Amino acid sequence: MHTTIAIVEDDEGICEELKHLIARAEDLTCVCICRNTESAVRRIPSICPDVIIMDIRLPDGSGIDCTARLKRLLPDTQILMFTINDDTDQIVKALEAGASGYLLKDTGSAEILTSIREVRNQGAPMSREVARKLIESFHRNPVRSDSADPLTPREEEILRRLSEGLLYKEIGERLGIKIDTVGTHIKSIYRKLHVRSRTEAVMKYRR
Repeated sequence: MHTTIAIVEDDEGICEELKHLIARAEDLTCVCICRNTESAVRRIPSICPDVIIMDIRLPDGSGIDCTARLKRLLPDTQILMFTINDDTDQIVKALEAGASGYLLKDTGSAEILTSIREVRNQGAPMSREVARKLIESFHRNPVRSDSADPLTPREEEILRRLSEGLLYKEIGERLGIKIDTVGTHIKSIYRKLHVRSRTEAVMKYRR
């Protein structure tokens, strides 16, 4: 599956590094580079890339706000945050705005490419440090279901795995269950939490 990518980043050096990294992958193509939020909102919707790599700190505004604006215009485009900021509140705000993954800028080249492909396939890649911060936050905020029907221990475990960015297949392998069974549990989780997506489920899990 070929993947088109837009980059929103004000650092010229990082833009070039990402551009060259993507160019070396046969299944990835960089179709747009924007240096600020104004350019991103103006140019990217007409291009409709599969994935957007988004910095948080941009010269004319927040990448989180830009993410929310682009996600409303391009609901099927996956947005991968790429930043030096590992503050838990910023991570959560980015995910609430519509981002599906969160990488720190010291992430290795191979992991960046893997994360692009994963987010394209509905995964939720995160740098290890980011996942750890979210998990610690989750531990301080136990799961609560709005329904009279609470999450089962197995559902809570699967939701924790979702928050770590694992794919259904990986969750099944970790827990020793079939991928269809994972899907059944996730449908039940969504129903109980009154959500429609992985990101909504993870955000509600934290709260």
